[in-house]
Amino acid sequence: MSSIFTKIIAGDIPCYKVAEDAHNIAFLDIRPLKKGHTLCVPKVEVDELYELPEEDYQRLMTFCQRVAKALKKAVPCKRIGSMVLGMEVPHAHLHLVPIEAEHELSFANTPLSLSSEEMMSIAASISDALDSAE
Repeated sequence: MSSIFTKIIAGDIPCYKVAEDAHNIAFLDIRPLKKGHTLCVPKVEVDELYELPEEDYQRLMTFCQRVAKALKKAVPCKRIGSMVLGMEVPHAHLHLVPIEAEHELSFANTPLSLSSEEMMSIAASISDALDSAE
C-alpha cells in the first residue's frame, strides 16, 4: 500500500511544492511547526531514511542542503533545524524547520494554522530562492 507521500509524488494528492528533481520532492508540511516547515522526501518508497540505498541517501542530502539554503533566504531565521522522525508516515523524509531557538523544534508544540494563500506564498518564496541559494 502506498503512503500519502507516494500519492503526493504521483500527483494524486495536492501539495505546496517547493522543489523537485528526478529523485526527490520538497513540499510544505500541512501542520507546520513554523512558517516554511518543509518536508524533503525521496521518490523511492522506503519506510526509514537509513534504509535508503546509499546513492539515494546522498542525493537526498544534497537536495536537502539546497532546499535548506533557499528556505533560510525565504524565511529569515537563526538556523534551519532538521529532524528525522518518520513515525507518522511510513515513507522516509526529513523535516526542515526555520527556527530561532531549539525549543521550537518539537512536535509537542502546537502546529500553526496557515491559510492556503499563506502556504502558497511561502512555497513560492522558497522556490524563488532556490536559484539564488546556490
